[in-house]
Amino acid sequence: MVKTGKTFILGVLAGISISLGGTVYLLSADKTVGALLFSVGLFCVCVFGFNLFTGKVCYVLDNDAGYARMLPVIWTGNLVGAVCTALLESLTRMGPALAEKAAAASQAKLDQSPLSALILAVFCNIMIYIAVEGYKTIPHELGKYLAILFGVIVFILCGFEHCVANMYYFTMGAAWSWKAAGYLLLMTAGNALGGVAIPLLRKLAKPA
Repeated sequence: MVKTGKTFILGVLAGISISLGGTVYLLSADKTVGALLFSVGLFCVCVFGFNLFTGKVCYVLDNDAGYARMLPVIWTGNLVGAVCTALLESLTRMGPALAEKAAAASQAKLDQSPLSALILAVFCNIMIYIAVEGYKTIPHELGKYLAILFGVIVFILCGFEHCVANMYYFTMGAAWSWKAAGYLLLMTAGNALGGVAIPLLRKLAKPA
């Protein structure tokens, strides 16, 4: 129970971190600058050891069933962190501007086909895996942080679907509906598939 509680709290912190990245992205006049600054979210997750679903799911094949059972706890923590961040920001002077931009972004996400949402979510987590694995394995400090920057900037500028970021956008944009919930679950599945794609292929490519 203690481990589950800690896992959940670290998930909440990750949800807050990604939401702050989403905040600065929405408020940035320049899309490229916003994509660069969005990386603060994954930076916090990696440096402080927070639990982000899209990062943790990449390593589900390397761990036992207990690890897999913690992923829904992490996802729920991410949701709580994202929703709380959006609700608190809506009470500030930034609220109207954030709500307007988040509503437009959410509408575009919900107007696409389910297949589009799934595929874009898969590609998103391929980039997240590259970013997180790069941070974990590159020996040089500069390389670690460049991995985070490149991974995040590419997925943002390409418009790939990140389930935790969308938790924030849907809340800030008042876009929640049964359709939004269904799309979020679909994007979560896509993120999971994308997260394990490269690790699985790397395992299959290793000599017997």
